[in-house]
Amino acid sequence: MITRFRNRRDAGRRLAAELHRFADRPDVIVLALPRGGVPVAYEIAAELHAPLDVFVLRKLGLPWQEELAMGALASGGVRVLDEDLIRVARVSEDDIRRVTNAEQVELERRERRYRGDRSFPDLTGKTVILVDDGLATGSTMRAAVAALRKERPASVVVAVPVAAPETCDAFRDIADDIICAETPEPFYAVGLWYEDFSQTTDDEVHELLAHAMHEGASAAAR
Repeated sequence: MITRFRNRRDAGRRLAAELHRFADRPDVIVLALPRGGVPVAYEIAAELHAPLDVFVLRKLGLPWQEELAMGALASGGVRVLDEDLIRVARVSEDDIRRVTNAEQVELERRERRYRGDRSFPDLTGKTVILVDDGLATGSTMRAAVAALRKERPASVVVAVPVAAPETCDAFRDIADDIICAETPEPFYAVGLWYEDFSQTTDDEVHELLAHAMHEGASAAAR
């Protein structure tokens, strides 16, 4: 019997128990997919004594079917494109440019809101723990892993509190490691496994990142 998580921070504490082998390692960084992944990742970073940041991702939807992603933009100036879909759907260069420019504006707004004037961290050679509050289809996380590979990390570890069993299994071929604390069957939806699944706000994301940075600086000074 699976006990539902009280909220995202409770989920993060329970997920952190699965990640102890990454604790106190200077090569490890925790990246959250905002907004819902940030409270989860905050608890993981605190438990592992690892830095926390966000990996902001914006899907690039087909101009006439926005929910179908032809690519993604991400933190660090990364863009990935599904060349096969673009060719089959006959998306023009002008269409790609127009969608990219629109999503770039929103990505930059979120970057400024969450990170302020801090630059995106150098991930070269790092072990990146990529966190969200759950996986249903996994489409956003797939795009995030593809984008993250362009930052040349040593390895990408996907970590979520709850996932559809088949989605969790699929990530074994996508990420270097996958940790799903719970894989209930039947799954239905991520939100069903939380008592409180209310939306995380931009203010909460900013506050948690600022608090994590302050705690990290204090620990370094000690």
